[in-house]
Amino acid sequence: MAARAQEEAEMPPQKLVPDIHLPALVSVGACFTISVIYVASLYVWKSRHDRDHPFTIKRRFFSVFVVMLIAPLFVLLLSCDAVFQKYTMWEIMGFRLEGLLTAICLPLLLTSILFLGPLSVTLTNGVWRIYSEPMYWVNAVQNLMWLRNHLVAPLSEEFTFRACMLPLLLQTFRPHVAMLITPLLFGLAHLHHIKERLRDGTPMKTVLTVSFFQFFYTTIFGIYSAYLFVRSGHFAAAFVAHAFCNHMGFPDIQEVLNQTHHRKIIFFGLYLLGLVGWILLLPAVTTPSWYANHLFWADDV
Repeated sequence: MAARAQEEAEMPPQKLVPDIHLPALVSVGACFTISVIYVASLYVWKSRHDRDHPFTIKRRFFSVFVVMLIAPLFVLLLSCDAVFQKYTMWEIMGFRLEGLLTAICLPLLLTSILFLGPLSVTLTNGVWRIYSEPMYWVNAVQNLMWLRNHLVAPLSEEFTFRACMLPLLLQTFRPHVAMLITPLLFGLAHLHHIKERLRDGTPMKTVLTVSFFQFFYTTIFGIYSAYLFVRSGHFAAAFVAHAFCNHMGFPDIQEVLNQTHHRKIIFFGLYLLGLVGWILLLPAVTTPSWYANHLFWADDV
C-alpha cells in the first residue's frame, strides 16, 4: 500500500481531459472575471460601517451567496463538451460522495500537523478547555463574525476560487500550472482590504506592509488549497483546511517568545516538527486513489 501510494504520488499530473484544450484566454479570462465579481459584490452596498458591523456582514453574506449562484454558470457554459461526456458538472467541481469521508478527515489531520506548534501552545495555555463548553458553540453559531470566519468565508471562497475556477483552468493547463493561477487571483482578491484600512485612518506605510503580507500568506494558502482540491477531487478537502486555518489564525510567535527558555525551545521544536512532518506527509496523504479521484490525476501513466 505504501509503495502504491508513493508510486501514485510521483505520477505526472494530467489535464481534466488530456485530449481537449480550452483556450487560455477563455479559462484565465473567466477566472479573472469571477474574482472581480466576487470582490465587487462586497461593495455593492453603500454603508459607513466597517467590515465587522452586523449590517455589513449580513449584506456581504447575501452578496457572496449570489456570486455562488453565478460562478457555476461559467463552468457550465464554457467547459468543453468532451468534459461533460465523461463527468457531470458537480463532479468536476468536487461534489462527489465517493471518497467524501476521507476528503474531510485526512486534509483536516494533515493541516493539524502543520499547526502542531500553535496547537501545543493552546493545549498548555488552557484555550482547549473553552471548546468543551457547550455554551461556547451556542454563542459561536449566533455570532456573525464567527460564522463569517469559520463558515461563510471558507465556503464561498473555496467554492468560487477552487470549485469554479480550477475545472476551467484544468481544461487548459496541467494541474501544477492551474494550481498557481488561482492562488494569485485569491491573493489579489484580498487586496481590497486596502480601501477599508485607509478609510479607518491607518497610515499608508502600515497599510502597504500589512496588505503585502496578507497577499503573501493568502497566496501560499491558496496553493495548498488548490493542491488539496486537485489531488483529492473534492471540494470538502479544501473547505475543511480553509475553515481550520481561519480558526487557528496566523501563528502567534510572540506568545512563544514570552515563554520560559525551556518551554520556548520545546514549542519552537514542535513548530519545526509540524512543518517538516507536513511537508513529508503531503504527497502521500493526498494520494488520489485514497479519495477515489480519477478526474485530475491519471492513474495509468
